[in-house]
This record gives sequence, structure tokens and C-alpha cells, in this order.
Amino acid sequence: MSSPGVVSYKSSRARSEKSPQVFWCSDVISTRDLGPAGVEAVLRLAAIMKARPADFRKALSGRQMVMFFEKPSLRTRLTFEAGMNSLGGSTMFVDQTQERLGARETLSDVAHNLERWVDLIVLRTFSQQTIDGMAHHACVPVINALSDIEHPCQALADYFTLVERFGDLKDRTLAYVGDGNNVAHSLLLTAACLGSSIRVATPAGYAPNPQIVADARAIAEQTGGEISLLTDPREAVAGADAVYTDAWTSMGQEGEENKRATIFPPYQVNAELMAEAAPDAAFMHCLPAHRGLEVTDEVMDSAQSVIFEQAENRLHVQKAILYLLLGGGDRLPARSVHA
Repeated sequence: MSSPGVVSYKSSRARSEKSPQVFWCSDVISTRDLGPAGVEAVLRLAAIMKARPADFRKALSGRQMVMFFEKPSLRTRLTFEAGMNSLGGSTMFVDQTQERLGARETLSDVAHNLERWVDLIVLRTFSQQTIDGMAHHACVPVINALSDIEHPCQALADYFTLVERFGDLKDRTLAYVGDGNNVAHSLLLTAACLGSSIRVATPAGYAPNPQIVADARAIAEQTGGEISLLTDPREAVAGADAVYTDAWTSMGQEGEENKRATIFPPYQVNAELMAEAAPDAAFMHCLPAHRGLEVTDEVMDSAQSVIFEQAENRLHVQKAILYLLLGGGDRLPARSVHA
């Protein structure tokens, strides 16, 4: 109990639990946080925001977001900053590339400072544990802007791009060819949430994380999605509606680059491999691309390529996530995107 005449201080932002929304979550540290309903909510709102940006110009006025990035970024940083600014909020960026979060002071201490200053935290880290820890300690929403395990915002933008191109994705198949990395993990989970089909082809020993695969399959059992893990890239791509690849060596794996360069060439996406897909198949890449390695210039620059549509859609999807996390879920505009 406080002494007489002494006012005890407690941050107005602090709360024992993050307040849940009716159909929403309190953090986006994994696609699993969203589930099928959350993924659908993001994609639906992203379409509205893309069609009618002026309707949301002051939606997050007065709100503040901080971003801590341990890894370099072009698309992630700029789309988050542009998105928050276009919603009327403000952004602070902390370059953490020279020192990992939690090195100078404990993650819990950092979190308890941040929750008193800002409304939302965005993290791009080497370790998923850093994001999990921040979300555990901070009472404001936390967004995973990339970790070693997942890249949820990227996969949501990718599937938003496919929805724009094909409409309902229940009967569509995405083929992912290459390393079973963080992007592959989030694509698996997002496909499962949408009840879509995904085939992932990787070299032996480079398959996706077994727990992520198990979680994706559990979701797919509820939604009707199909998850296939393969080693033959031609089998994965055969008849697919979209073909996706990513860098063979992710940030933080530079020591494996020479070894991977001898293993992954059969998984290069080139004109020959694209010819195995459906005639109207889209080529996808999260960027940056290593032209001449995981993909050829011919495919990157072809009419089938939707890589820059994916990059643009990072903006709209992240705006939707920001709006929903910061309490906009109960203030959605009444008109549909088609109104």
C-alpha cells in the first residue's frame, strides 16, 4: 500500500494482459497468432485500404510505432514507415545492426521502457526468441517483421497478391522451390489458414521446420488446405498456379554460402522449370533476389513475374495489421471495397 500523501505511479499503457479484440490477436509474432479468421481479416481490410486509402488518412493519428532492426531492410522498413505515416501515425527507427537487442540491457527492461512511450513495437531480428520475449514482456502489440523462423507480413502480402490475381484460392496451388526457410514457414501457415494448397520442394536436409509443418497441417485439416513436402522441384511446380523462390542463403547463414551453392542449383527457377507450371502461373520472390542463382533474369523480368506487386502489397497488408492491432477492428468502414 502507498504511504499517505504519496501517489504511486503506474503507466497508463500498462496492463496485466494485452486486451484481446473480438476477432483479432494482440500480437503478430507468428502467422499462427492470426489463424484462419485473422488472415482473412487482414486480407479483406488490405483490399479496402488499397482501394480507398483516403478513408484511413487519420485513422491512427497520435499513435507511435518504434522499429528495432537487427538486419538490413528496404521493403520492410519503408512499407512500415510509409504505412504508419499514411494512417496519421508516427514512426521511430532504431538501427540495431551493430548490437543485438538484449545485449546492452535485458529484453524485459527494454520492453518495460518501450511500453510507456509507444503504442506498438516492430522487430526484425536474427532470433525468434527475441520477438517472443518482447511480446511476453511488453504490454503493447509486437509485430514480427522477420526472424529466423517466420516472416508473417511477407507471406500475407504474397497471398494478398495471389487473391488479387486469382480470386478464391481454395483450388489454387503455390509451389515453393528452394530453402525451407522463414519465408517458406510463413507461406505454409498462410496457405493452411486460407484452405489453399502448397507444395514445398527442398533439397534433402533443407526441409521446413517439422513443428511448423505439423502446425500447418493441423490448420489445414480444419480449412481443407493441402500441404505437400517434396524434394523434386519439377514435381512441385507441375501445374502450379504460382511458383515461388527465395535466396538460397539467408542473412546469418553466410558461412554456408559455398556449401549451399553446390547443393541448390537444381532448384533454380528458370524458363524450363516455369514451363512445368500452369500457363498463367505467376512467378514470385520476396526480394532481394540473387539473379542468376535462385532465379534467372528471364523469369524475373517476364510477364509472369509479380515480384513488384508483392512488394507494393507489403504496404497495404501492414497498414491493415497496424490498424487492427491498434484498435481499429471495431471501427471498420461500413462500405465494402466495391462500394
